[in-house]
Amino acid sequence: MENKLILNESYVKENHPTIEGIQIIEGKNNFPISWLNQQGYCEYQIYLQYMKGIKTPETKAMKKGTAIHSQLEDEFNQTATPATFEEVLEISKEQKTITRECFVLSKEDGIRGFIDEIWMMPEEIIIIDDKPGSKAYPSTINQVRAYCLAFKKMSEDERPIKGALRQRGTDNIFWSEEFDKNIEKEIKFKINRMHSLFEGQKPFIATKNPNKCRSCRYQSYCKECKL
Repeated sequence: MENKLILNESYVKENHPTIEGIQIIEGKNNFPISWLNQQGYCEYQIYLQYMKGIKTPETKAMKKGTAIHSQLEDEFNQTATPATFEEVLEISKEQKTITRECFVLSKEDGIRGFIDEIWMMPEEIIIIDDKPGSKAYPSTINQVRAYCLAFKKMSEDERPIKGALRQRGTDNIFWSEEFDKNIEKEIKFKINRMHSLFEGQKPFIATKNPNKCRSCRYQSYCKECKL
């Protein structure tokens, strides 16, 4: 087993003129994959944060998550050797490699992001997203599915790909699935919905769950709040 630090390659991009966080790559809007998690919680949050530009302080949970994430990355980098994405793909055909914070980009689908951890093995590839809890929500499943899609497009590798959710800071993988053609079709549908929101073709839909509204950082700014 080898720990590999994949060197990120540059790409030509420009920032969207009105939507913070969206890049325009080869004439197409490209959004962070993590937004799919936020969409599953409440689409209107995305509207308030990135289209209206409303800023709110980080919560304690967010700060804790960032700290744990940074610690795990630092520990990994102490033993990891640098390599290109293509080099790691080739090495992994013979032996298991592990990489963290791997950048993936699908220009075709208009998505990009950093995968927490990838196990590349001769027989399969496992895409792992770390989460604070141990429950697989539709929003977190959508996020890891999009990572699988971007990895598949970027690598053009024919090995089976699995998506997995793991409890942050532990070895507990509490959900996994094979990324097959049906799953790919489902996540592309979700991604296309996101693009339709940014292009003004469809409205942002707020959650109808008052419990989500109660814990939302944007509650005081939201005209759709259910409380």
